[in-house]
Amino acid sequence: MIKPIDKVINEKALENAVKVYKERGIILPTFKQQKNPEIIPAKIKDELKNIGLWDFNPLNLFRITWKNEAKEHGGLYGTPTYLELPKELTGVNARIVLMIGKYFPTGAHKVGAAYGCLAPGIITGRFDPTFHKAVWPSTGNYCRGGAFDSRLMGTEPIAILPEEMSQERFNWLKNEAQSTVIATPGSESNVKEIYDKCWELRRTRDDVVIFNQFDEFGNSAWHYNITGDAVEEVFNIIKTENSQFAAYISATGSAGTIAAGDYLRTLYPHIKVVASEALQCPTILRNGFGAHRIEGIGDKHIPWIHNVKNTDVVTAVDDEDPMRILRLFNEPEGQKYLKSIGISETIVNQLHLLGISGIGNLLSAIKTAKYFDMTSDDIIITIATDSADMYISRVDELRAERGQYTQTQAIKDLERCLFGQLTDNMRELGYHDRKAVHNLKYFTWVEQQAKEVEELNQLWNDRTIWDKMFNQVNRWDELINEFNERTGVLKKYL
Repeated sequence: MIKPIDKVINEKALENAVKVYKERGIILPTFKQQKNPEIIPAKIKDELKNIGLWDFNPLNLFRITWKNEAKEHGGLYGTPTYLELPKELTGVNARIVLMIGKYFPTGAHKVGAAYGCLAPGIITGRFDPTFHKAVWPSTGNYCRGGAFDSRLMGTEPIAILPEEMSQERFNWLKNEAQSTVIATPGSESNVKEIYDKCWELRRTRDDVVIFNQFDEFGNSAWHYNITGDAVEEVFNIIKTENSQFAAYISATGSAGTIAAGDYLRTLYPHIKVVASEALQCPTILRNGFGAHRIEGIGDKHIPWIHNVKNTDVVTAVDDEDPMRILRLFNEPEGQKYLKSIGISETIVNQLHLLGISGIGNLLSAIKTAKYFDMTSDDIIITIATDSADMYISRVDELRAERGQYTQTQAIKDLERCLFGQLTDNMRELGYHDRKAVHNLKYFTWVEQQAKEVEELNQLWNDRTIWDKMFNQVNRWDELINEFNERTGVLKKYL
């Protein structure tokens, strides 16, 4: 049955990790410190002032937080970075706010999800850095985050991702993170091919540990505690006397980020938790399949760690719309047009902070606002996992394919892709709808990935299991403190 990771299972592996971390000067931050970086020791903060956000320095583990300053070198901490878009851009009265992931190391929040998977392995002896390699199966940012964390945490990364993902991802993995890279057939939607490669590695190698973000509860536990808390803080910053937290929007992807909705539900019981997916691959909406271009939300299956009982609505976005808006927000003629119609230069200059999946989430927020007749008192918060910096090659490809971007095209894209979003291709999920989505897990996880039917039923019937899996970070912090005490590295910073 499914149980929390709460004790050491291999003392020898743990001893090996302690030795490696002592020799390399590696300190593991607690999850509490990632949630509240103000409690990080002052001496660590002093050293961070001289370390770049993307530097392969173990102290950058203390920058796995939503609260980094919006600086790429030497920044410390403040409030989470967010962007509220005006009605003149969204076309709806509801206030739409995006959490900005660019200022995590690697430029995306997946370093947090990866840490939530690898750190528990280190502190319980499940992962021996003197023997094991960390395998990161992903459709993009997760394997980048895993490779970064691996380099900081004393082990070698193996990244698995579809061959049609953006070139920026492959270049960084090979050249900067010095990862072993395995490209699998297909595009964003080809998750099964990634799983097949994982099974091949399991059969042929005994020195690999596969951290599958789709079934590792460390992924969702990190977002429940860290992302959920950061979203709550942003809401409290921007709310007015009459504000209501109306909806939280997240692409389903690995179902890590959407777990923040489970946390938010404990504070705002009437919130709508909305799953966003691609219309070309409407897995939740229509039990569908297909290929799409919204990089970062791999699908065609329901992740094991998705608590579908807590999902109220599913929206599906036509992947053509994010691609067109990517150009509108990042091509000079698009930015010029937006300024000409009254969008402030401050807002226009920040639109590059939205990557393709962030734009998809924005469109789902607009659809949600229209569907529920939301007003200016309603606040919708969603996620920009990464920024357009990760997709410059996509902008270049679109320019080569479709020609130079013009003001005429900008007018079309704003009217059609933003103002023209409709309430089609979305559904409110009742009890039996959610049960049907949950049942889809059987075909991936029981038939293909060796889970037990009893475990599948536990995820639906056990009323306590999700709280246990989300809140195990409290025990992990105890084990992290014990681990750091054994290495002795932290003492010089106290």
